[in-house]
Amino acid sequence: MLEHDVLVIGAGLAGMRAANAARAGGADTAIISKVHPVRSHSNAAQGGINAALTDRGDDWEDHAYDTVKGSDFLGDQDAIEVMCQAAGQALIDMEHFGVTFNRDDEGRLGTRAFGGQRRARTFFVGDFTGQAMLHVMFEQLIKSGVRRYEEWFVTSLIIEDSQVCGVMALEIRTGQVYAIRAKTVIFCTGGFGRVFEPSTNALICTGDGVALAYNAGAELMDMEMVQYHPTTLAGSGVLISEAARGEGAYLLDKDGNRFLEKYAPNMMELASRDVISRAEQTEIDAGNGVNGCVYLDCRHLGEALIMEKLSQIREIGIDLAGVDMIKETIPIRPGMHYAMGGIRTNIDGQTNLPGVYAAGECACVSVHGGNRLGANSLLDTLVFGERSGNHAAEASRSVDYVEFDVNQAVRNEEKRIQDLLDRPQNGDRIAAVRLGMGDSMNRNLAVYRNEEGMQETLGDLKELEKRFKTVPVDNKGKVFNTDLVFALELGFMLNCATPIVISALDRKDSRGAQARTDYPDRDDKNWMKHLVIKKGEVGPEITYAPVSITRWTPEERKY
Repeated sequence: MLEHDVLVIGAGLAGMRAANAARAGGADTAIISKVHPVRSHSNAAQGGINAALTDRGDDWEDHAYDTVKGSDFLGDQDAIEVMCQAAGQALIDMEHFGVTFNRDDEGRLGTRAFGGQRRARTFFVGDFTGQAMLHVMFEQLIKSGVRRYEEWFVTSLIIEDSQVCGVMALEIRTGQVYAIRAKTVIFCTGGFGRVFEPSTNALICTGDGVALAYNAGAELMDMEMVQYHPTTLAGSGVLISEAARGEGAYLLDKDGNRFLEKYAPNMMELASRDVISRAEQTEIDAGNGVNGCVYLDCRHLGEALIMEKLSQIREIGIDLAGVDMIKETIPIRPGMHYAMGGIRTNIDGQTNLPGVYAAGECACVSVHGGNRLGANSLLDTLVFGERSGNHAAEASRSVDYVEFDVNQAVRNEEKRIQDLLDRPQNGDRIAAVRLGMGDSMNRNLAVYRNEEGMQETLGDLKELEKRFKTVPVDNKGKVFNTDLVFALELGFMLNCATPIVISALDRKDSRGAQARTDYPDRDDKNWMKHLVIKKGEVGPEITYAPVSITRWTPEERKY
């Protein structure tokens, strides 16, 4: 029988930080991931991690205010205070673990400027900070002795009498189904970027944890808040890091003008992401772009700086667009990048389901509110991953394993999967359904939204869900059946898509990433609140929760 006190689902930075913390707390801890841990999407975090260090003359309260303002005042200020107060120690811990952060000429940790912040407080490793941190954290995971289930796919969460019992999981290598008992479960499964096409997210970012928790009765929050990053590469949608603008790159229209003077005259290219994405889209729609893009200009930074600090994104430009940023401008446009919404949690990662926790991008604490500041995501994973691991370990000491019929649970899951495999060919394809969903979401829930477009997508999703019920799985085998995995992922993505659209339709104002052309103003009187969505008997049900305001009164956002 497979059983653990704490089972962490997802092995990115949030997952590994949670697992290490739970193990250090004395709990029998395991981590389960559908990919090898160092292939997790935390790899894609390029620019850095934010922290206010007092020896630099910085203050966590300044970082917290910038985060609150960046969230368009929708972020919960008590949670933001927790994150920003813990940031310095989280950074130093990573440096002590072995992350080789950039250092200045005096040998001190170096920083770069990032959007929406009045000080340069982003610590970095070139333009591959997430990758550097992920590999170091994996070393710590190995050292801790945490049990690893690598390339296992969690198919459902088991709940009995409102208490978590564990999970059902598919060992991808063999195709065998297992029940894993657990006293507590922590979701650290990342975002749902691939609900949209294109996206900066890896193909594995399919909202598995959000859907698993939602289907089991967990509350989701602020699902309408989907961030479009200002600089994604034309064609592929691959991320061109904010690090470029942090080092001084410009955004130009077709005539070579720095158009952000009209939108954010004080912060220019270092305004918040939602502001810059709207500015770009407005210019493109007005005919001031080229082929649906504007340009990122790094040429003035010089070859030496680019090769030292931006080498990875230079290679991306050359490989995927045939453009060398040392000599040429890069065609970019806004692209889906990050989910501010997710599984609703408190500051210790607890959900409304006893024994179920969440941390990282799949969770909504809410420290990002309507718009996440660049380089706060890595910080979020570390701070709330650790807190979730600590709390889950403590909680597991006071509860016993919940008994359930393991053999029956396995048989039921095997039958469900076999029913998928037994579907007859009908000319439809999993990839076609997935692309139809992604195209519709990107068309109508991107930088700008309106009632008509979102209703169109809601109708599209209903049709796609019907197709999903009969779409065949071409590969009928057991061993490494990626067709089967793609089918299961598609189901999870559809589970995420509808709450996103319903929440966006319900919120009748514009704030942060939610920019509605039919409700263009921020309406604090009626909409300074979180949207909470839960799976009901006949569909999603929306309620509301107050925004925690501790010291910063909401005001008009200007950069």
